[in-house]
Amino acid sequence: MEIKNIKKEFPIFKQKINGKPLVYLDSANSSQKPKVVIDKISNFYETEFSNVGRSVHTLAVKATNRFEAVRDKVKQYINAKHREEIIFTKGATEGINLVASSFGKKYINKGDEILVTELEHHSNYVPWHYLRSEKGAVIKFAQVNSDGDVEIDEIKKQITNKTKIIAITHISNVTGAVLPITKIVDLAKEKNIPVLIDGTQGAPHSHIDMQKIGCDFYAISCHKMYGPNGLGILYMKKKWVDDLPPYQGGGGMIDEVKQDSITFAEEHTKFEAGTMQTAEVVSFAEALNFIEKIGIKNIASHENEVLEYGLEKLRKNNSVNIIGSPKNRGSVLCFTIKDIHPHDIATILDDDGVAIRAGHHCCQILHDKLGIAATARASIGVYNNKEDMDIFSESIKNCQKVFQV
Repeated sequence: MEIKNIKKEFPIFKQKINGKPLVYLDSANSSQKPKVVIDKISNFYETEFSNVGRSVHTLAVKATNRFEAVRDKVKQYINAKHREEIIFTKGATEGINLVASSFGKKYINKGDEILVTELEHHSNYVPWHYLRSEKGAVIKFAQVNSDGDVEIDEIKKQITNKTKIIAITHISNVTGAVLPITKIVDLAKEKNIPVLIDGTQGAPHSHIDMQKIGCDFYAISCHKMYGPNGLGILYMKKKWVDDLPPYQGGGGMIDEVKQDSITFAEEHTKFEAGTMQTAEVVSFAEALNFIEKIGIKNIASHENEVLEYGLEKLRKNNSVNIIGSPKNRGSVLCFTIKDIHPHDIATILDDDGVAIRAGHHCCQILHDKLGIAATARASIGVYNNKEDMDIFSESIKNCQKVFQV
């Protein structure tokens, strides 16, 4: 499958926005879906739908087998050791909440420290805040430097003998900084500290190998990987699968229920309470097939080429301020324009069919550190190309004309 023709695989690009071709630069928020994923969801509901793990009729058995086959596929894709290490969630946010709740319930006490960074999305801060409020834990923040990076020495400086867990992003959704996650995990292992990685921006744009990374937990957001909404993957190292208590109670996660006692299911099943997102899980396999046909390294190379082209064009515009200059940047480009509010930028660009995001991007702590309330963000997916960046750049110039900047 050739990237140069990839837009044809996405039905949404057949339409026009305000009479102009759609230039979608909001993939860090959520990616568009290829037709194979859309078709799989539709086909599953039309011909194969049943709940999983509960019935023995033909449809139920077939759906359960398909569902569990995707667990095996994800295991292979991220190179996990055990299929039980793959837990299906409603999203990366629920995956992080699961870890914060289950790990925190058992191992976090008053005065214990949780180390995060100033780059974190709210989904990798608020769940830890609950522990701070409920148990008197302490949250420490590794500081971002002037380039928008968090360096390994800063992480090292913040670790103490009270550090119980390190929770960090893989790639910042604002500065685009790619954190040295392997070095951080190696450092943590020396001190026997578990590491959770928020992989919402990392998984769609880079090769992730749990054996090479070595982390304890890795949270994935499937809707950012050309897959369906309402689905996440939590990788949990088997030692924690066996050790941690369930996160939610309900059907499917129990072994035996009596009036005076309850025993829980073993392994990953105890973390998958209630009716699972069967159609979404089954269709996510098609998203992974789509990525594999192109090759994640080819996707990353293509996105980096488009990103660098876009950065080069914006740097020539003296009124545009690009946020961050990290050593390694993911496919995120946040910026401001002098005397124009980011929401106004996004509105004018939308008139030209260019979809970007404006706001604090669920990273208020970072924006406070930067001394700005909001930024505009263009984020790149496999379907973007240099022509998109040309249109994006010209649209910014149109915005400047409108506001006479």
